[in-house]
Amino acid sequence: MNHSHPRYERTLVIIKPDGVQRSLIGEVIRRYERSGLKLAAMKMLIPTPDMVETHYTLDPEWKLKTGEKNLKAYRDKGLKPPHDDPIAQSNMILAKLKKYMASGPVVAMVWQGAHAVAIVRKLTGGTEPLMSDVGTIRGDYVLDSYKMADDDLRAIRNIVHASGSVKEAEDEIGYWFKKDEILSYRLLVDQMLYDTDLENFIE
Repeated sequence: MNHSHPRYERTLVIIKPDGVQRSLIGEVIRRYERSGLKLAAMKMLIPTPDMVETHYTLDPEWKLKTGEKNLKAYRDKGLKPPHDDPIAQSNMILAKLKKYMASGPVVAMVWQGAHAVAIVRKLTGGTEPLMSDVGTIRGDYVLDSYKMADDDLRAIRNIVHASGSVKEAEDEIGYWFKKDEILSYRLLVDQMLYDTDLENFIE
């Protein structure tokens, strides 16, 4: 079996406490399932602040990249950010994320399928719900913005975390799941999505 085929790509999704509290678990799963992705693992837990910090800093460049992205979002809208230093901005974001993500249950999932990372990111929408497209999870179900979250001294509430790259997904999946918690199995729909031989449908 060729496990290098795109059908075996995996990504991590975490339904955050606001998604759980708003009873959106089923809707989030439905969106990903309808695209053709396959659920390979799932667990519900309450993460500790330390777990949350480790998750977000698995990539040593996370603070710099996150701070720069956040500052750019402010400036693109003509707003003055709380900090000009991207590290200071990301430290502020991380402190709020730890409080937010550890505030209640989350649902961690592994999704598998062709281009899983990109498909999940597309279906989820941009990090800032205000700027997310209609039709995405964040665009359809969240009212939040960076400005409002910062004014309220809290993390932005955007329902879902989704891995940003294949490498990030591999690292995050390894952090949240043991190998024996991730299942490999075949769905009937896999034949329609991936098999080259479709001659078996005619009686």
